[in-house]
Formats: sequence, C-alpha cells, structure tokens
Amino acid sequence: MSRQLDRRAFLRRGAAGAAALAVGPGLLAACSTDRPRSEGKTGAGASPRSGGTLRAAFVGGGASESLDFFNGPSALDLVRARAWHGTLGNLDPSGADGVRYGVLKGIDISDDLSTYTLHVRPGVRFTDGSELTSADILHSLSALAAKSTLPVYRLAAADFDLAHAKADGDLKVVLPTLRPIADGRMVLCQGNFLVVKNGTKAFREGMPSCGPFRLTDFAAGQGSAFERYDDHYGHVPLLDGLELRSIADSTARAGALTSGDIDFAHDLSPVTARTLDDNGKVELVPTKSPYLVGLSFQMNMSAKPFDDPRVREAFKLAADRQTMVKTVFHGNAQVGNDLPSIGFPDYAQGLPQRAHDPERARVLLKEAGADGMKVTLTTGPETPGMVEMATLFVEDLRKVGVRASVRELPAGQLYADFPAYAALPLAGSYQMPVPALSTYQMSTAGGSPSAFGWKESATDALVAEARAESDSREAKRVGTQAQRRRWEDGNQVLPVFKPNLNAQAKGVSGVRDDLFEQFPGFSQASLA
Repeated sequence: MSRQLDRRAFLRRGAAGAAALAVGPGLLAACSTDRPRSEGKTGAGASPRSGGTLRAAFVGGGASESLDFFNGPSALDLVRARAWHGTLGNLDPSGADGVRYGVLKGIDISDDLSTYTLHVRPGVRFTDGSELTSADILHSLSALAAKSTLPVYRLAAADFDLAHAKADGDLKVVLPTLRPIADGRMVLCQGNFLVVKNGTKAFREGMPSCGPFRLTDFAAGQGSAFERYDDHYGHVPLLDGLELRSIADSTARAGALTSGDIDFAHDLSPVTARTLDDNGKVELVPTKSPYLVGLSFQMNMSAKPFDDPRVREAFKLAADRQTMVKTVFHGNAQVGNDLPSIGFPDYAQGLPQRAHDPERARVLLKEAGADGMKVTLTTGPETPGMVEMATLFVEDLRKVGVRASVRELPAGQLYADFPAYAALPLAGSYQMPVPALSTYQMSTAGGSPSAFGWKESATDALVAEARAESDSREAKRVGTQAQRRRWEDGNQVLPVFKPNLNAQAKGVSGVRDDLFEQFPGFSQASLA
C-alpha cells in the first residue's frame, strides 16, 4: 500500500503554509521537510511506476473549501475533484471528436441533433468495488450538476432535457436535447463534468470514487492528500500519492517550490514568475493558447447607468489594454477584444480591435448623463493579475471622469456567494478556456444570473442557430455574427488574456497530459 500522509503531519504542513502568507518564502525554506519516496511498485498487469508523492500548491478558498465540487468555487476545489473522481472526457483538438473520452468510450449524435447517446466504458469500478453504470452518469448530471450554483455545471441542463434523460441498459445513457445542437460533445467533455455514485448526496472522505487517486485526508484551507487507485480504468497513475496544498499567496507558493517543499506551483503572479527565471532547480510551464485565462470586468445591465449602451462602450474605450499587458504581465499576455475564448476555432476573428480612446469615452459618458458617476469595482485574487488589473482599470476610469474605487475581497471569496456576486454593479472576473459558443450558453444566454443583466434574445437565437449547424464553416459564420453583437453592445470589458504561469521542479513531467491545463490533473504525472 502506498504511503498515506499522517493527519497531524499534514495539518502541521498546512499551518506552515498559512503562516508563510505573512512572512514569505524564507519560512518555507526553513520548514522544508524531507520527503520519503516509496519505491516504484507494480500492480497486476501494470508497468513499472516512478513512485513517490507529488506535492502541488494552489490558491484555495480558505474555510469555504468544499469536497462538493459541484458547488465549490475555488480552483483547488476542482483540481481536488479531478484527482478524486472520473471525468466524462476532456477537450482535445487532436481527438477524432475534438475530445478525449474518460469514463465514456464515445458519444453518438442522431442525424437530426435531437438525441445524444453516451456509451459508458465497461469495467470502470468505484473504490468500493462496484461497477460504474449509466445510473451513475444520470445521477451526476441530473441530480447534482443541474442543481449546482455554478454556471459551468448548469451548462448540461441548459442544453439537454435531463428530466427526460434515461438509461438504456447499464452502459448507455440517452440524452434528448432541448434544441438541436451539434457541439454537445464539447459541452459534456470539458473536463469538469465528473461522475459520482448513484444516490450520492453528501461529499465526504471515504465515499466511493472512480478517479485516478483515493482521497485519504482533507482539511479546508490547508490541503488534501491522496493515494493511487490501482484499479483506475485505463491509465493507472505513475505516482504513489498526491498532496494538494492551499497556499493563497503567489510568493509563498514559489518559495515552497524553490525550497523543495512542493514540486508544482500553480498560477504564479508575473512578478513572482520572473524571480524563477535563473533558478536551475525549477522550470516555468505556462499554459498556451487556447488554454489562456480571460481577465474581465462585468458591468451589470440591471444596475443604472450600465443599462445605457453608451456607458458600456465608454468603459470599454477607457481601458488601456497595452499598458495592462506591459505593466501587470511584463508583456507575457495577449490584448483582449472584449470577447472570451481566444484561440478556439469558433472565436470571432476579424473584428476590429477595440481602441483605447479616453476622449470618446468622456463624450459618451456626458451624452448618457453619467459623467462624474460613482462606482465600486469588486474583485479578489482568484487568479494572479485580477487585483492589479482592477487597480489599473480604476485609474483609467478616473481619467475619463468616473469616480471609481476598488473593493478587494480575500482569496477564494469573490464567488463564494454567487447570487451576491452576480448582483454587483461592477465586478472582476476570469473566464475558463472553453469554446466561444459554449461560453455564451454557459454564462450569458437566456438571461443567466452570471450574464449580469444581459438579455438579448436575438443574440441567443444566433448562438442557437450556430450551435445547431453541422457545417463548421456555416456555424463559424453565424457564430461570428452573434459575437459581433456581443462585442458591440455587450457588458463585458475583457482587456487581457494571460497564461497560467505554472512552475515545477526539474524532473516533474506529464502534468499537461491531463489536457485541462487551467485546472491541471496529475493522473499521468511522474517524478524523476
């Protein structure tokens, strides 16, 4: 049996990480512990493994961290869940269907796009020995994902008639669509639709799971520990174990990496990442297009004066995007054009780049009677750069006459109360790397709460038309029309796309092979 982390030692390490937030990497270096590595072991029919326990640090949500990933808003909640539970699949541009399947072995689509048939991979077993069946898929989608408070999990319910979904034997799930869609595989196989056992209501340590690792320890705000699940379907992890630590501060994560206390540091700030350039013991592994994070500001059209398109355009024109890229990210980012999903095939290329035009912004605000308006931009350090971006944007707004200020929440708290977040007049946000039309359906279509008051049925209709089109060229044409409307009248200022600046110890490999780079998995990771 692979090494389990002693609970008291685990909690001590978590406390040390929390203390490091105040004093930086020096304490982490002093508190670094020797790590026993078990010898590589071989299970029945398995090839030799690298062994060892990989330790990785992420921004967590403090005391609000939850094992219920369907309602856990922090990056660490999803990363923990991906290690623990099986996924329907991941986006994979090199795959035959544009995806790499997980607990599913394939998805068939009817000719009229009205029905999707999910084929369950036979022989997938939960840790209690029971076999995964269509009932588990149905429960995970219909009873749990559909009732999630987070928009990303409600996407399936927005596209499929889950109330009439049914099992066809143990290895088939039949999902009727609410309207014809051709891109449903992209919806179901984004890497975040995970499977738990039929009947699951509460999430706890020891519950049956079918992911690459078994959860052995969890402490909210501190971290979690796992051991390899030797009966995992397909690829059995090379690692004996995995530790995920909650360290909110970027400098502390980097300090833990350089001191040897961890092996992988997620999403470092640009300033912190630059300090690692000459460190021969670590390497930077930033995500690449299309796995870039869109940093944005959401204007709530339900709150005056953001119901006026002139005010929304003024806020977009006020943003000095080039300065944000240069100042916050030292040039290691891309200028955004107020639309998400750059790099994906359905992204609307060819639209004119939004200019920085403070003079025009002032004119528009005066025409709308909003010159001198007062607004608070609420944000938080959910990913590095968000607070710095908000600070610069508030300065830009002040230059055009807006009395703007920043309200910064603690790490992990911005989305903790999602209804309250969606009611804010002006809020910072970040966009997961998901195809453009799926992103619209997930966060905007039909007046979703996360749309911040955007209710444009004509644009919804264009998106639905594009998603129902089997011809990719026609789908791109119509989808571009929909995105142009969003670009012209939308309530999102999206000035920058940034990579996740991850870093790892030399000798760590395979992390990217899990495909969901913003929320990395470790099922194929190995240590030197």
